[in-house]
This record gives sequence, structure tokens and C-alpha cells, in this order.
Amino acid sequence: MLTITVNQHKSMPDVDGEMGRNREGEEEEEDTDSMDGSGHYSLTEDGERENEEEEEQKDDDDDDDDDEAMEAWLGAELCDLRGSTWQAIPSLRSRELGRDSHQFVRRVCGSRGLVQRLELQGRLERHTGCVNTLHFNPSGTRLASGSDDLRVVIWDWAVRRAELEFDSGHKSNVFQAKFLPHSGDSTLAMCARDGQIRVAELSATQRCKNTKRVAQHKGAAHKLALEPDSPCSFLSAGEDAVVFGIDLRLDRPANKLVVVKEGDKKVGLYTIFVNPAKTQHFAVGGRDQYVRIYDQRKINENDNNGVLKKFCPSHLVSSESKTNITCLVYSHDGTELLVSYNDEDIYLFDSNHSDGADYRRRYKGHRNNATVKGVNFYGPCSEFVVSGSDCGHIYLWDKYSARIVQFMEGDRGGVVNCLEPHPHLPGLATSGLDHDIKLWAPTAESPTGLKGLKEVMKKNKRERDEDSVRHGDQYDTQLLWFLMRHMRNRRPQRVSSQTLQQTDMC
Repeated sequence: MLTITVNQHKSMPDVDGEMGRNREGEEEEEDTDSMDGSGHYSLTEDGERENEEEEEQKDDDDDDDDDEAMEAWLGAELCDLRGSTWQAIPSLRSRELGRDSHQFVRRVCGSRGLVQRLELQGRLERHTGCVNTLHFNPSGTRLASGSDDLRVVIWDWAVRRAELEFDSGHKSNVFQAKFLPHSGDSTLAMCARDGQIRVAELSATQRCKNTKRVAQHKGAAHKLALEPDSPCSFLSAGEDAVVFGIDLRLDRPANKLVVVKEGDKKVGLYTIFVNPAKTQHFAVGGRDQYVRIYDQRKINENDNNGVLKKFCPSHLVSSESKTNITCLVYSHDGTELLVSYNDEDIYLFDSNHSDGADYRRRYKGHRNNATVKGVNFYGPCSEFVVSGSDCGHIYLWDKYSARIVQFMEGDRGGVVNCLEPHPHLPGLATSGLDHDIKLWAPTAESPTGLKGLKEVMKKNKRERDEDSVRHGDQYDTQLLWFLMRHMRNRRPQRVSSQTLQQTDMC
């Protein structure tokens, strides 16, 4: 039955005021077009109106129940924030007196008070496509960025100037570009959607001498993993489930280390990371819910498919949802492993635990659906967790308590993908669907008030739940929007005017 109800309460104060003035002069009979004199226009009978009011009350009660359930979910698995371990004035005084001066920078960078004062400092603008990768050189003086425009830019970020720009040699979106350690910033490793692993040789005169292909995946290659002390070797992982070990000293640099499988089924990979404390160990993640750790010295694919141990949140082991791992990273000392799941949460594992151990911490509130999103530790001792989100915001959680301590708007295009903390200073660089790079530093006069955080978190959770009802269809509205935006922004492939020598080695 069609019910039409028009509420006139908003105009009632004016009506009452007019009636009051009339009573002061002459009495007038109240005039209303409503059937019951209530100020409501209605085409229903009294009983039907009561039923409608009951239904509205029931809807309100349901909304209250939903809000209570949301609050309970957001508040679950949290610990109390620890007291601040760094105080500015005593620390500065000790530094002036020469006490603990070598610890000053580390304590500053790990201070919650400075994290809560992070704000936007400026933008680096040069790319004409989405910026998919950021990487500081070991000294922190240069920043490399790669983009859908197939170009790589080396920045002097402190003065916001591009020192070098060159064609990557890739045929599709550049996903990563990283300085190899101890190479004098002269060697840059790259991977892309075309599956190529390429290396760029940079000169001291700020030009690119050449780029060369050193490996080829049969599918997109999303991530590279550097070995902390090696200027000539690194790992790559691709959607073909293959992990390559690459040694630039060899005539044929690429060596297939393992094909990642679950049973007999290959598992396409999105992410890989080398343990900084046990450099023979590396972890991978991709198109299923398991984190797999391997030891390069003893990979036997006939024994548990070569896996040393696996981790997965217990509630996702038997989950019917198509949960993927989009990014994982080790902590500064290799004892912890941080893992971001597609349209799920971020989980912290103890990398020293035995095979099958459950997670230690869970970080909630963001949304990871539309892109292959990154996650990272922040702070010299991995004190915080930082992630982007489909809502365009940057989230920083206190690692121990799992509470959000900073919340910033990071991308006008709506998605933040890359988060690169500076290796020695309190600050970070971020990028996403916007074509620029944003620089953040703790210069705000007062700590953040986390304005609007709860509303955004609830919106992210509601959208995630609605998508799960559709069984996680990978071609849902948000992903289609992202793909259409990506295709609209893509430029046709250009032939570089630079005379770059590009050679193949495989």
C-alpha cells in the first residue's frame, strides 16, 4: 500500500507565532488542512499511521543495534596506549649536555607525539600517471618514483626538484623501482605489469646510461625484495607464482628459486620481502590467505612445496571468501611480519613462532579493496603501522595497542597505495591515484584530534560488509571504477627521444 506522509513540524513555530499574535487582537479559529489537526498531510487511516510509526521506530532500533555492533567490532582486540617514552625538553637538555646524543634521533622518530603532529609539507609533481612506487636511497637524500606513465624520476626531495627522469624500458605500468644498497645510488632495480625485471645504470652526472632486462615473469611482477647487504642481488615475485633470485654478477642473472603452490595449484604472488636479520629467509603472499616463509638454502619442492612455515589468521583458514594478501613487510629486526589482506584487516605475526601460529595484533578501520595496497612499519624500531585506504586517507596505528594515533587525508583521487617512511628522519612520502607525491613531516602545532575518523571507519566497514554479501566479486563497482579511471589516464606508449641503450640479457 502506498503511503504518503508530509511532515510540517519545521514550519510549526511560525504558525504558532502567528496564532499567538492573532489571539492578542481577535480570536481566530485554527485552520489546518490535515485530517486530524496534527499538522500532518496524510492519505492513510489512523491505524495505518500508527503501523508506519512503529515500523520507523523498529528501523531506528535496528540502526542503534547496528551502531552498537560496529562500536563493539571497532573496540575489540585493542590494548591501552602506553605512556610516552620521549619528552622533548628533557631530551633536548640531555642532548645539549652530550648525554645519549646518539639515541636522540631514534627516540624522536619513534615518538608518538611527533606522529600525531604529521601534516602535509608539499608535493612533488612530474608524473602524468598514477604513482605506484616510492623508495628512498639508503642515506635518505634521494627518492625514486615510478608511474603508469612508464617513467622513473629521481628526486632531490628536500628542495622538491627532479634531478633525473628517464624511460624505464617497460611496456606497461611500473610497479616498483628500488635503489640497490651499497651501490652508490648507481643501480636501480625495477618491475612492472609487463612481467619484466629491469635494471637501470645511473651515472654520477645525473643521467641514465642504460636499462636492461634481467628476468621475465609470465604475468605481472608487483614487488622486488632487496637483500640488505648486497649491491648486486635481489628477489622478484610474479603473478606466475615464480620467485626469481637475481644476481647481476652472472651472465644469466635470473635463477628460479621456487614456484609457490598450495597442493598442486599455483599461487600467484603480489608481494615478497627478505628478513633483514636472517637474509636467507624470505616471505611471500598473493592469491590466497597464507603467508609462506622460505629458506633459500633448503628449498625442496618435494617436501611441503619447499615451505619452511606458513601463517594465517585462524578465522581465515577455512574462510569461503576469496581473501588475498596484497603486501607484507618484516620489522626492522626481522622478528615481526606485517600482512595486509584484501578487504580484510592488517595482521601482525611473530616470525619466530612455529608453523601455523596465529596473529598477535589486528589493525582495523581502513579499506583495502580497489587496488593492490601497501602497508609498512613506521619508526626506527617499527613502533607504528602505516597504511593507505580506498577512502583516500592515511592511517597510523600504535603497533602495541592497535589504536589509531594519526589519520590524514592523503589522496584526492580516492586511494592511497604507497607509503615510504624516511630511513633517518621523522617523516614519510606517500602516493596513490593522484599523479603527485606527497611529503609529510611533524610540524603541526598541536596533536591531531582525529576529526571524522569514526565516521570514515564505519563507512569503510559497511562497504566491506556489503561487498562480502556479494561474495567478494572481484569485478565489483569499486574495482570497475578504478579500472575505468586507470584506462582513461593511460597515455599511449611513446618512443623515447633519449638515446638510451636498452639490451636484453635473457
